Amino acid sequence: MAREFTSVGVVGLGTMGAGIVEVFARNGIEVVAVEISAAALERGRVTLTGSTDRAVAKGKLAEADRDALLSRVNFQVGLDALHSVDLVIEAVPEHLDLKQRIFAELDRVCKPEAILATNTSSLSVTEISVATTRPNQVIGIHFFNPAPVMKLVEVVRTVVTSADVVADVEALCERLGKVDVTINDRAGFIANALLFGYLNHAVSMFEARYATREDIDAAMKLGCGLPMGPLALMDLIGLDTAYEILDTMYRRGGRDRRHAPVPLIKQMVTAGLLGRKSGRGFYTYERPGSPVVVPDEQTPVASESALADGARGITKVGVVGSGTMATGIIEVFAKAGYEVVSVTRGAEKSAKVFESVKTSLNKGVVRGKLSEADRDAALGRINWSATLEHLADVDLVVEAVVEELSVKKALFASLDEICKPGVVLATTTSSLPVIDVAMATQRPADVVGLHFFNPAPIMPLIEVVQTIRTSTETTATAKAVCATLGKTGVVCGDRSGFIVNALLFPYLNDAVKMLEASYSTADDIDYAMKLGCGYPMGPFELLDVVGLDVSLAIQRELYLELREPGFAPAPLLEHLVTAGYLGRKSGRGFRDHTRR
Repeated sequence: MAREFTSVGVVGLGTMGAGIVEVFARNGIEVVAVEISAAALERGRVTLTGSTDRAVAKGKLAEADRDALLSRVNFQVGLDALHSVDLVIEAVPEHLDLKQRIFAELDRVCKPEAILATNTSSLSVTEISVATTRPNQVIGIHFFNPAPVMKLVEVVRTVVTSADVVADVEALCERLGKVDVTINDRAGFIANALLFGYLNHAVSMFEARYATREDIDAAMKLGCGLPMGPLALMDLIGLDTAYEILDTMYRRGGRDRRHAPVPLIKQMVTAGLLGRKSGRGFYTYERPGSPVVVPDEQTPVASESALADGARGITKVGVVGSGTMATGIIEVFAKAGYEVVSVTRGAEKSAKVFESVKTSLNKGVVRGKLSEADRDAALGRINWSATLEHLADVDLVVEAVVEELSVKKALFASLDEICKPGVVLATTTSSLPVIDVAMATQRPADVVGLHFFNPAPIMPLIEVVQTIRTSTETTATAKAVCATLGKTGVVCGDRSGFIVNALLFPYLNDAVKMLEASYSTADDIDYAMKLGCGYPMGPFELLDVVGLDVSLAIQRELYLELREPGFAPAPLLEHLVTAGYLGRKSGRGFRDHTRR
């Protein structure tokens, strides 16, 4: 039988500590809320009452329940008030010496059977525990912010934490309505170890001026369905907090360069640009603590018209290819009012593409997203061809053929001979260098990458990839086309992975390495990222959907171009691909899909 926790103590009433107090009090547990001074205690009280008042205003908490919740909280100054509680959770700033001092004092104050827990997100629970005479009763209970909302709790055991203590805390998490994942004491645990490598990489992209902050954030929100872009998330977390977490993980986690804080982060912290809490970080906010972003000197200024940016007028578009991506792109352009010339390798493939486009448009009619008249008009704008010569008078060509450089280069050389001067030639490649394709022509200034995401009619993002030879007029034209299609175009340089894949796949690779090291299970890692970070899919779910072979190929390209040791493909990923375990399409990847 798990022990019954009737009273708990919470040390530190900042945003996280006050949230933890609310979680326990909501669930009928008496809480002793402790701060270092009367002023700090009052700030914690204001934070808690503000949160519960907002819950009442939103209809998520009855007034009577709020009053009962607040009556369970005993606000006190000093640790001596915790002498009779069953469990203490410490939620003070992430400084090891501070936490060790607190735990040494808690060891003196608390009753012998009390469990001592830390909410640290990056420090060693083991190093904290040795400040006490009861390290077997010390454990990590890592809540996520905001604690009353986020479902995940990481339960972190050290090598000496008692099994009974672990079981008691797991049962407590269930009582609180949380999903717990139990893991060993390792830098960053699950969520932060995977999240902060990705955030750090995003900052390095911005630091190198590879893409704007707006485009990096839009790419990850729209391309991956993430709740926030990485730079906006850094501002929310706080750049000082992010720096401390990254620095701790770098020092404790084997000095992986993926966790070495990008110099820009330290510079911004030194300059007081800490994110939302200071009113300025990667973005500028209405006031300190406000979530409202206001324009600043880096905010892009939209021109009144695309032509003002030098964009060329586009009325007729050619699409080369017959696969899923080509079919989707044809539909997107036709629905947007463009005249489209579809070129495939023969009448049979053209007929197949026609049926696919027609089927997709019919689904739109059935779902009420498209009228029959609009469907018929879209189909009427498409001309079907099996010869490239029919692209002689188009204004834009979008290539969506197989991902083989030799095939694309041969195609672009042919387009160079056939197409009129001034036409924009675009490749939808997701992994090959656009410059290699561009240099197969005599007009590299007119060549650009237009990386649509699958399925093209649904996904709102297009990566506009400019090479060092792409003209500003070509980039402006590509962006204007994206806007006409109702898509968000994000501009980036011609580098392996562009924005989305370059940030996404190293994170997926890190998750495979974590599984490979037997640190946690695929299920718990997926839970951690979905429930702790709000990701729509866990990394192993996503890998099985994308295909392990596709993921391995992209990761290899990233590693070959960037030569970053942390990007080397995880051996487990290579072994699974070799064994034919490719994910859903083969019936088995990280999970067995044949039994579902």
